[in-house]
Amino acid sequence: MLNEDAGDDRPASKIPSRDPMPRLLILFAHPAYDASRVHKAMATAARRVPGVTFHDLYEAYPDFDIDVGHEQALLADHDRIVLQFPIYWYSTPPMVKQWEDLVLTHGWAYGQQGTALRGKQLLCAVSAGARQEAYTPDGFNAVSIRQFLLPLEATARLCGMIYHEPFVIHGTHRLETEGIAAAADSYRDRLEALRDAQ
Repeated sequence: MLNEDAGDDRPASKIPSRDPMPRLLILFAHPAYDASRVHKAMATAARRVPGVTFHDLYEAYPDFDIDVGHEQALLADHDRIVLQFPIYWYSTPPMVKQWEDLVLTHGWAYGQQGTALRGKQLLCAVSAGARQEAYTPDGFNAVSIRQFLLPLEATARLCGMIYHEPFVIHGTHRLETEGIAAAADSYRDRLEALRDAQ
């Protein structure tokens, strides 16, 4: 189930040099980027925020052959992490799960010796095709987006990370140009606040 809309070209990932250390890493995962107006606008807004590293996982790993060492180095170089993706079948796109399974290894991300992510912050920035009222106890989907994201919240807790209230754009199927622009502006503001927080 693709909870998205229509759009165009994927922005190039922006991988920084290691000095000075960027504060905010966006791990972007959209398997149908060309069909998304909303995530195109979000990605464009994100890449314009100073101090942000924008890393497109589907662009980097079209064959799902993830470079674990590179991904772990990126995580080590940043203290605030954003997972940006559309909700797919009440979950993440498959690349996010593949990335978690391979990159968040025992002894590095969790476990007695796994302290690499301890104290870092995690924000999920997601979109959903249905309106907000669909994600309520009395709504069509019966549960909230926050509940769909509980596995990621639990993962953050296991790794000793600070988990933030998700940034959610609802109703993407019905958003017009002005609504998409407003959502992208809100996303930029949230990223700047996360980057600048002490």
